[in-house]
Amino acid sequence: MKRLFSAFIIGGIFGIGIAIAGMANPAKVLNFFDIAGTWDPSLIFVMGGALVTTLIGYRITFKRQDSPLQADSFALPQNNRIDARLIGGAAIFGIGWGIAGFCPGGAIPALGLGYASVWIFIAAVITGIAATRLIEEKAR
Repeated sequence: MKRLFSAFIIGGIFGIGIAIAGMANPAKVLNFFDIAGTWDPSLIFVMGGALVTTLIGYRITFKRQDSPLQADSFALPQNNRIDARLIGGAAIFGIGWGIAGFCPGGAIPALGLGYASVWIFIAAVITGIAATRLIEEKAR
């Protein structure tokens, strides 16, 4: 129950931050990609702020403790290779973000706005995840 409550609080803070930054508004994100038109560079500052916060948080956390507060160990990626699968996934993510104006992190808080486009985007993300898992299982 303690882990669920912590996840709820952290998710709420994240969602509020996304909303305040305007990242739940696809027009703001799409304007970032429109360099020749209505370019809005504010997304750079949102990403930069997130990057700095994450860098500091990881440094402090890994220096002070050997394991997380509510788990046995940190879930760190074991694969550090840059391969076709990583590049392909990043390209699909970026193309989807550019077309829809949402990334999953910004779309989930936007679900509360009730726009059909957000629900369609989340359905497409879930479909893509399921399709990828199905393809990987068949490839094994």
